[in-house]
Parts: sequence; structure tokens; C-alpha cells
Amino acid sequence: MEVLAIEIAIVSRVVHIATAIVVLGGSVFIRFVLMPAAAQLPEAEHLALRGRIMDKWKVVVMVGIVLFLASGFYNYLVVALPQHRGDGLYNSLMGIKILLAFGIFFLGSALTGKAAVFESIRQNSKRSLGIIILLGFLIVVIAGYLKVV
Repeated sequence: MEVLAIEIAIVSRVVHIATAIVVLGGSVFIRFVLMPAAAQLPEAEHLALRGRIMDKWKVVVMVGIVLFLASGFYNYLVVALPQHRGDGLYNSLMGIKILLAFGIFFLGSALTGKAAVFESIRQNSKRSLGIIILLGFLIVVIAGYLKVV
């Protein structure tokens, strides 16, 4: 790999990991710190705070999805795939990791969006955030395994 390609690979990996830290860490914060604290507010204040937070969080989620897709596909197709071509276990686990990420993208978009069809997801946001956190944890476990095999 030439120097520029190595630098791009490093930047792409850092962007991918930093995005994961922000999105997964923010989800943990919202679910286990902010939501319990906000639940103690009067209903009107709680709803107003929730609306303001989701408006801001939506930007983080949408930018995060774009960064994940760009850096993730670069990291896989350009950096990892040439090293793991024909490695069925590696590529299968990477496929599972990608599918889990799409689940997170869907739930994150549904939680921060306003489409009526996803209102039940927003109404059950504790559960939805819990699923996001679980899927994120599974992705981290798979990524850790893939990094050492």
C-alpha cells in the first residue's frame, strides 16, 4: 500500500470508530441517563425537552449514518476485502455486522423522524434504544473478533 492509501485508510478507520463512539455512546447516554432524568419532569416539559433533543440528535444520527456508510464500505471493500478474499468466515461475519448496522440505521432514523408509520417505535423509545445498544454491542464484538482473526 502506498503512503497516501495508508493515510486514507487510517482516516477512514478513525472516522468509523469515532462515529461509533458518538452514536453508540450518545444512545447509551440518552437511554440510561437522560430518559430517566427527563421522566421526572412534568409531562408538558418532558415532551418539549424530548422534541428539542430529538431535533438535535437527528442531525447526529443522519450524519453518523452517512459517515458509517462511507467509511465502512471503504474499510471493507478497499482495505479488508483484498486481505480476506475467499475467507468465508470473515466475510460472513462482516455481512452480519453490516446487517446489524442497517438495523441500527433504521431504528435511529425511526426514533428521530416524524413519519406516522413509525410512531409506535418512538412511543417505545426505551426498548428501541435498548435494541440499538444491543446491536451496537454485537457489532463491536464481531469487529473485535474480525480484527484479530
